Amino acid sequence: MNDTGQSARKGGALRTALLLLPLAVFLALAAVFLMRIGGDHSRVPSALIGSPAPKTDLPPLEGLTREGAPVPGLTNATFAGKVTLVNVWASWCVPCHEEIPFLAQLARDSRIQLAGINYKDKPENARRFLNRYGNPFVATGADPNGRTAIDWGVYGVPESFVIGRDGRIAYKLIGPINAANFDTVLEPELEKALRR
Repeated sequence: MNDTGQSARKGGALRTALLLLPLAVFLALAAVFLMRIGGDHSRVPSALIGSPAPKTDLPPLEGLTREGAPVPGLTNATFAGKVTLVNVWASWCVPCHEEIPFLAQLARDSRIQLAGINYKDKPENARRFLNRYGNPFVATGADPNGRTAIDWGVYGVPESFVIGRDGRIAYKLIGPINAANFDTVLEPELEKALRR
């Protein structure tokens, strides 16, 4: 084999290695990140913890009632002086259907209130969803374009936020409320907020 053929092969191998280097670096960083959070995306910390809840002024979900009265929209005044669980949900979200029994259970606790942000949903579908399962929310704001959810730092639905009496975000749960996190994560975080 001549020197030109060997040089060409070496050059091709070097170019391939240089092209794959960014991918290898990315994969290594992703592996380190996942190991640090244990592969559990719900443990990704929120920059909003300890901060006041973002400015929220959502209109009510059109036509929604609870115990015969219209359900109000969602504003920061909703959080004043009460521990509140804000749940970001949508009728088209499969995990939202699975977490509704846990929300109903929390709604029976008179020490806290539940508020909802209905994310990128059609009003008729959202009403049908709550009429089917029961409405656990004292207030539900419609966020048809998702702008408010962005302000809250929402990655996707469902997500829940514990808001303290002072209107500050005390905890964020990414993903659905379920049997695995209800007793071990969410209830302790609510209890902490109630003690403050």
